[in-house]
Amino acid sequence: MLRADDPRRAKLEVEGWVMVARSWAASLDAASADLDVMDRAVARSAGHGLIREITDFDVAAVLELDVATLGDCPGGIATSHTPLTESTAQVSSVRRAFGIFDDKGRALGVTYVDIDGSSADTDFTVVLPQFRGLRLGSAVKAASVLALMKDGVRIFRTGGAEENTAILKANRSLGYVVDEEWVTLRLTAEDRD
Repeated sequence: MLRADDPRRAKLEVEGWVMVARSWAASLDAASADLDVMDRAVARSAGHGLIREITDFDVAAVLELDVATLGDCPGGIATSHTPLTESTAQVSSVRRAFGIFDDKGRALGVTYVDIDGSSADTDFTVVLPQFRGLRLGSAVKAASVLALMKDGVRIFRTGGAEENTAILKANRSLGYVVDEEWVTLRLTAEDRD
């Protein structure tokens, strides 16, 4: 995996390496975040469920959502999602999560964020297939940004696979700016010999 503008890329491609995936990374600075946009993103989801911070009591519902969406993460090694376990679904002061839950406690969508001081990096965001297109992913991500800003987080990072245009559009709608592009290269079979 290399940045798309890495000078080594051209040489590798001449040597037989081919691009098998593209991905991007984006940033949002709290100083330029539009809080009204975030509030509207959260408010739009009101008819579908309750958005709130995830607690350890939600782990079973989160694990069910994770299993239901495992095959839905496009891309290659740079954007793959490792299935959650009871342990990795737990939240802490440095791993926080936000979700939207229906009235039966079912998780419709979640986002997990890793915190490092005043920076936050989105680990993943998923929504049940039957609820996609309703902007629930944007809503839980906006809720996470609003809550974490109150707790002193200033820089937010996220990323995804190039072919996942919906998540790219969702992040841009919240004010994220793409600042990195990555390529995953693989040596072709005939060039391995």
